[in-house]
Amino acid sequence: MKNEILVKYLKAGITPFHLVQQCAADLEAAGFAPLAMEEAWHLEESKKYYINHHGTTILAFTVPKKDEMLASQDNIALRIAAAHTDYPCMRIKTSPDVKTKKYHKLNVEVYGGAILNTWLDRPLGIAGRVALRSDKCLHPQMRLYDSKRPLATIPNLAIHMNREINKGIELNRQADMLPLLGMGEDEDAFMTFLAKELQVPVEDILDFELSIYVWEEPAQIGLREDMISSPRIDNISSCAAIMEAMCQATCDKHLNIGICYDHEEIGSRTKQGAGSAILTDVIEKIYESMGWTARTAKDAIYQGLMVSADVAHALHPNHVEKADITSQPIMGDGFAIKEAASQSYATDCEAIGIVEQIARANGIAYQKYTNRSDIVGGGTLGAISSALLPMRTIDVGVPMLAMHSARELMGQADYGNLKDLIVSFYGEA
Repeated sequence: MKNEILVKYLKAGITPFHLVQQCAADLEAAGFAPLAMEEAWHLEESKKYYINHHGTTILAFTVPKKDEMLASQDNIALRIAAAHTDYPCMRIKTSPDVKTKKYHKLNVEVYGGAILNTWLDRPLGIAGRVALRSDKCLHPQMRLYDSKRPLATIPNLAIHMNREINKGIELNRQADMLPLLGMGEDEDAFMTFLAKELQVPVEDILDFELSIYVWEEPAQIGLREDMISSPRIDNISSCAAIMEAMCQATCDKHLNIGICYDHEEIGSRTKQGAGSAILTDVIEKIYESMGWTARTAKDAIYQGLMVSADVAHALHPNHVEKADITSQPIMGDGFAIKEAASQSYATDCEAIGIVEQIARANGIAYQKYTNRSDIVGGGTLGAISSALLPMRTIDVGVPMLAMHSARELMGQADYGNLKDLIVSFYGEA
C-alpha cells in the first residue's frame, strides 16, 4: 500500500492515547530517549528526546551542537512543526448504560464538530484509557483499552418511518446518537463488560476516558489508487508527517521540535492543548539544559518559525460554489498554504515566503488556500500557539474532502508533499 507510514498511523490512532503510543514507539525506534517534565534534564549534543504529556500530547526534539548553533544565529535557530492528535467522535459518559425495552445503549456525548449522520449504520469500536484502583491513592493504575472489534452501531430510522429523510433531518445529539450495544436487561452491563475485558473486578474501575471510533480501515480508491479514504485523516495526516520528519531529522545547527497537541477540536485551551504552557516550558528547559539563560530562549522564540500542520478544504467536485472564486486547491496537486485575514489561519507573507522558497528549492508541490469570503472556515492551533510563542507562523495541510466526517478523503500524493516540506524545513541550512 502507498504511504505505508500514514496508513499505519491512521490504523493505530483510534484515540489520541493510542496515536501517542504509536508515536512514542516510532520515536524510540529512531533513537529518541524519553524525558519527563518534572525531572532534571541532562541533554547531550546531537541527541534526540521526546516527552509524553498526559498521554495524548507528544513532543520530540533534536539537540543541536552548541557551537554550530551559535555560529548560525543569522539563521532560524528554533524550528517547530505542530499538529493535533484528536478528532471529532463520541465520548462515553460516566454512567453509560441506557435501557430501552430490551435494547442496551450507551450514553455518549459528541466531542468536537462531527458530521453526525456519517456515524450512522457503521461498525463502531470502543477505545481509550481507564483508571484502576492501586495501592497508592495518588497513583491510580492507568490502562489503555481497545475493543479490537466492532461492539456497537447507531442505527438509522427507516425511510418508511420518516418519508422526508432525504430532504434532510436534524439529528439530536442526546436522542439520536446513542450507540446500540445489543439486547439485555442487566444493570451496569457496560461496566461488567469492561471489567471482564480488563480482567479486573468491577469495583477496581475508578473512571475512564473512552471513545466510540469507526471500526473501518483506510482504503486506496480511484482508478489509479490516487486517493485515500479513511477515518481520522484530520489530523493524523499531519501527525504522521511530523513524526516521519522528526525521525529523519539530523541537523546539528538548530533546534528542531515536533509537537502533536490534544484538544484542538474543542478549543485547545487545556493542559494538553496548544493554549497551554507546555511548549514554552520545554523550550526554556532545553536552553537552560544547554547552559543558556531563559532570556536566550525567549530571544530564540521571537526569531523562530512555526509550521502549524492541519488539513485544508479541497475544491468539492459537486459543490464548486462553496470554494473561493480564485483559490481552489485540488487533491493531489500539493500541500496547501492556508491564509485568512482574520488570522484564524496564522500566516503572514514573510513566513509564507520562507515556506514557498523551501518548497520551490526542493521541488515540492504546493497550493494556496483561502476561504470564500461569505463562509466562515475553521481555525487551527497555529493562531493559539503563536499567541503564546510570538514567532512567525504559517498554517499548511493536505487538501481534503468530507472534513469531520466519520470517513474522510485525501489525495495520495499530498501526504508526501507535506512530509517532504517538514523534512526540508527541519534540514534547511
